[in-house]
Amino acid sequence: MTLTGRRVLVTGGGTGLGRDLARGFTAEGAEVVIAGRTCATLEETAFATGARWVQADVTDPQAVARMFDEAGRCDIVVANAGAAESGPFARVTHDDWQRMIAVNLTGVFLTFQEGLRRMGDWGRLLAVASTAGLKGYAYVAPYAAAKHGVVGLVRSLALEVARKGITANALCPGFLDTEMTDRSVQAVMQSTGRSEPEARAALAALNPQKRLIAPAEVTAAALWLCGPGSEGINGQAIAINGGEA
Repeated sequence: MTLTGRRVLVTGGGTGLGRDLARGFTAEGAEVVIAGRTCATLEETAFATGARWVQADVTDPQAVARMFDEAGRCDIVVANAGAAESGPFARVTHDDWQRMIAVNLTGVFLTFQEGLRRMGDWGRLLAVASTAGLKGYAYVAPYAAAKHGVVGLVRSLALEVARKGITANALCPGFLDTEMTDRSVQAVMQSTGRSEPEARAALAALNPQKRLIAPAEVTAAALWLCGPGSEGINGQAIAINGGEA
């Protein structure tokens, strides 16, 4: 497979999965543009992967428009930017709720809408959702609600683009071996008193394979959805979670 001549935009591209997506798409010959809010991590990832970078806040419509102005027309748009917070539902504030919806759902909506407006007659829209978009987890209700919304958005959008040479799909990994999971580990430690190895093992135990998912596994799925033979994969929420029900 080669993606030579294709331009890819990856939001949340400075760290974690975004960094690995930049690596994977660059390795396949694509021109990669990463976007995010923190210039230092974007610059570091761009240097490591050969990507270009632009600063953008995906919750701001004007910033998203400027992001695409700087990136140029993109053939592949990966809405990867996201954040997770945890806490008992009764303690979730309105601000907590709004923050989770803004970055995890509204950010995908704005990124896809602007990217689609500028897309040609071939394109791939990929949203990084989560296993939390397919099931519930305790103490992350706003995050799970947002990720369920992403899956619904993708399924609806897929029907609109089905005859345009464009597909829309969601990738739904379980707990990833990234910085975001490191923060989840810290939250488990604070709420339960467990040690770091115990907290990490508790998250890994949710996967029937008893491990965290490697970012490269998600990148491999993203590349498959952009390669030949994937044209009929549209409107799907693809679980990458070791078989977690």
